[in-house]
Amino acid sequence: MRHLIFNKKHQASVLKKRNLVTFSNPYSIISDQFRTIRTNIQFLSEERKKRTFLITSTGKSEGKSTIIANLAVSMSQQKEKVLLIDANLREPIIHKIFKIPNEVGLTNVLTNRIIFEDAIQRPGIGKMKILSSGSITANPAELLGYEQMTDLLRMASNSYDIVLIDSPSVLEFTETRVLANQCDGVVLVLNRGKTELEKAAEARRVLELAHAKLIGAIINEK
Repeated sequence: MRHLIFNKKHQASVLKKRNLVTFSNPYSIISDQFRTIRTNIQFLSEERKKRTFLITSTGKSEGKSTIIANLAVSMSQQKEKVLLIDANLREPIIHKIFKIPNEVGLTNVLTNRIIFEDAIQRPGIGKMKILSSGSITANPAELLGYEQMTDLLRMASNSYDIVLIDSPSVLEFTETRVLANQCDGVVLVLNRGKTELEKAAEARRVLELAHAKLIGAIINEK
């Protein structure tokens, strides 16, 4: 498992919640670290023809959504066609980070209330597009296990260079394991000083049991 280290030690005040530092300050140290992570993932995608990547964590508040949002921006700055999907149907935040509506999105596509193309939003950053979580649902685990989700990911991988999926904690919610199995690779976000080593090891075991491909970990340092 590769370690894709993201260190915010020297610029903690810059990367605040809902702040896209890769967009607002593309030449900062933090943005450079995101470019390193981007290069590693792009290498994997080109080398093994993988396009769909799930980003998850062992628990809440480990910086996962902020990291995936900045990673998506960094990739789009290289003229990549990037699709960012918010599959955290319990506590969605991607629409808040990018300040876009969330009346329709993933849940509405999966329940056939709207077609995929009409649910996509453009934040105005390169070729990046977003599929927000959509309407609140009472059964996220069941919904994400639908065959429609498999079809959606297949269609997205054929239309975009990279598909990044934000998901709930892999240890807390079963739908993340279902999603992980459907993706080409999984990246685990760990928070140094907060994530317990036992939980990190457990997350790895859970992903292995789900037959998911763990390709690396992003160590989010304080």
